[in-house]
Amino acid sequence: MSRIGKKPISVPEKVAVTVEGLSLTVKGPKGELSRTLPQGVSISQEENSIVISPVNEKRKSRERHGLCRTLVSNMVEGVTKGYSRKLEIIGVGSRAQVKGRNLVVSAGYSHPVEVIPPAGITFAVENNTNVTVTGVDKELVGNEAAKIRAIRPPEPYKGKGIKFEGERIIRKAGKSGKK
Repeated sequence: MSRIGKKPISVPEKVAVTVEGLSLTVKGPKGELSRTLPQGVSISQEENSIVISPVNEKRKSRERHGLCRTLVSNMVEGVTKGYSRKLEIIGVGSRAQVKGRNLVVSAGYSHPVEVIPPAGITFAVENNTNVTVTGVDKELVGNEAAKIRAIRPPEPYKGKGIKFEGERIIRKAGKSGKK
C-alpha cells in the first residue's frame, strides 16, 4: 500500500468538498476545481478529512492510490493558498510585459512572442525581467510556466534565456583562443 496514499487529507473550514462517485469538486476562497479520478480507487469523506483507498490489491489500483491522493491534496491546497511559479529572463534586450491578460515576451527574436493565458491563470511582471505565473491549478500553472520557458530556454555558454527562479544552468567553456 502506498505510504503517501495512506495519509488522510485534512480539509480546512473554508473549503467545501463534493464527492459524487469518482468525481470530486473542491470550492475554496481562491476558486473552484473539479476532477474525475481514474478507476481503481475509492473516495470517502469524513467530517473534515478525505480518505482515498485502493479498490483492490491489483497493480493498477496500487499505482493510482498515491497519485490520486496527491492530486486531491493539490486541489485542496490550490483553492486555499494557490500556486505560483517564477521565471527570470536573462539577456540584453530581453524583457516581458503584461498587455491586458496576455504576456508579451521579447526574447531576441525578430518579433515579440505573445502568450495567451487559459482561464484561471494570471501573469505578473516585475522589473521587466521577472515573470510570475499564478493560479489555483498546480498542473496548469506548471504547464504555462514551462511554455514561457520554452520560448527561449537558457543556453549553456552565457546563460541567456528564460529560466525558472533558482534553476541551475550548467555552463560550458567556450572555444579556446588562438595560439
